[in-house]
Amino acid sequence: MRARRSVALALTGVLAAVTLAACSNGDAKKDTAGSGSAVTALNVGMPNGPQTENHNPFLGSSSGASLGYRWMIYEPLVMINGIKPAEKGKPWLATEWTWSDNFTKLSLTIRDGVKFSDGSPMTADDVAYSFQLRKDNEGLNTDAIPYGTITASGNKVDLTFTKSQFTNQNKVLTVFVVPKKQWSTFADPTKDVVKNPIGTGPYKLKSFTPQTTTLEVRDSYWQDLPKIKELRYTSYNDNNAQTTALSNGSSEWSFVFVPNYKAVYVDKDPDHHKLWFPANLGIHGLWINTTRKPFDNPALRRAMDKVINRDDIFNQGEAGYFYPKIESVTGIPTPAGESFIAPDFKDKKHAVDVDGAKAELASAGFKLEGDTLKDPTGKPVTMKLTDPAGWSDYITDLEIIKDNLSQIGIKATVDKANQDSWFKAIDEGNFDAAMHWTNGGATPFDIYQNIMDGKILKPVGKGGVSGNYGRFNSPEATKALDEYANAKDESARTAALNTLQKIMVEQMPVIPTSASNVGGLYSTKHWVGWPDESNQYAPAQPTQQNALQIVLNLKPAGA
Repeated sequence: MRARRSVALALTGVLAAVTLAACSNGDAKKDTAGSGSAVTALNVGMPNGPQTENHNPFLGSSSGASLGYRWMIYEPLVMINGIKPAEKGKPWLATEWTWSDNFTKLSLTIRDGVKFSDGSPMTADDVAYSFQLRKDNEGLNTDAIPYGTITASGNKVDLTFTKSQFTNQNKVLTVFVVPKKQWSTFADPTKDVVKNPIGTGPYKLKSFTPQTTTLEVRDSYWQDLPKIKELRYTSYNDNNAQTTALSNGSSEWSFVFVPNYKAVYVDKDPDHHKLWFPANLGIHGLWINTTRKPFDNPALRRAMDKVINRDDIFNQGEAGYFYPKIESVTGIPTPAGESFIAPDFKDKKHAVDVDGAKAELASAGFKLEGDTLKDPTGKPVTMKLTDPAGWSDYITDLEIIKDNLSQIGIKATVDKANQDSWFKAIDEGNFDAAMHWTNGGATPFDIYQNIMDGKILKPVGKGGVSGNYGRFNSPEATKALDEYANAKDESARTAALNTLQKIMVEQMPVIPTSASNVGGLYSTKHWVGWPDESNQYAPAQPTQQNALQIVLNLKPAGA
């Protein structure tokens, strides 16, 4: 699983990885007062391993982000449907919003009558402060939003931006609100551990252990209180432990890869065990550290792309259902992104071409001596492919890629990393290559921005990034991203997107393998009202912001 398959992980996205025997024996914890009592708790699980307590909602590596419960405590200004991002959002902490001057100005009307969990009122000052925090702290402004002025008056908050925010509309509107009274006391909000989370959401922290975080419903809330009185977030050791818990009912909601999902999950309780994995416009692929030689050479990256077998990754690594394979050489998922693909690449699809890869390498000064590829300096080409040990689909993908790369003499190894150390290594650029996800959005801009944007480029060793993990440095790509974001008309926007596709194909900073989704597995035994193909009001993933919307929509089965 990936924490932001966010992002998303990472999420994933993706989307992530103490054996919890007590949580995997089918003894689902229920609040009952006899056999006829209704269940009042919902058990949510993620395969992310033991957690370190940190409820800081800004940090993607925090326990609140890893398990998804931050969204039950902290709320957005506007709730955007993650699978229909082009649709108008649902008013949440903001009741109205107006963009003007080519998306360089935003006026927000803040909802009255909202209180934080400590009983204090939420005001426009808190909202303005939540934006100011992001402006003043680069580590919190993970989307590199170019904030200008931020002012509050009465129930209004007005913002200006130094550039058009056409592409970032939803990112700005979905900003979550924190209380100024608490956060102004922190020495460094980009690093401080939050043990007492205070938000406007319907839940507050009840207890924490490295295995399970429990939230309890508040006494009052600006909307109707949810029917679920308690949320229990259990972090299982790996995908297998999480799958077992789903199968036996001790976990009722998760985002996890399940090989042979029908036999090991659905068939265990076909009336109640459901899954829904709607696609979004994001991708998964092999992120390459472009600062490390010889992988700073685009010819080597293009050759690697030519030998990776996406059919094997889909059928073996992703069990033939989880993440559809990427076919377009641009990395744009189809059919969702078909209309965006440039004319030059309309009919060009990924295909295994070992001979073509060898020719590509030879022309760039690489030599294949026996079964060993040597770079132009005569040094053997080796690389470490790394992902957390519990992410079984990604690990299988890496094993396939390792074998594929051996066809052109690259000696690759697969490192099954500790999740915390892996996140740190990716964040700081201390890796060779890793399977990872991109952001998703209403257009392919978010994919390319996540991969290539120079504005979020940081030197190796400096963390707090939200994309461009491969440290890809292309002024041309950054310029095209700016031109797309600030375009005055659709033709200019199309020209910029076509340039980005050309850079992706020619320089291959990420080798795309799979399309993303924002899915989930859930049980209708105790709770109903989940989103599905016939009711697509939200993505089904418990680590997405829309998870709050789902929890508010759930009702006891049979009620």
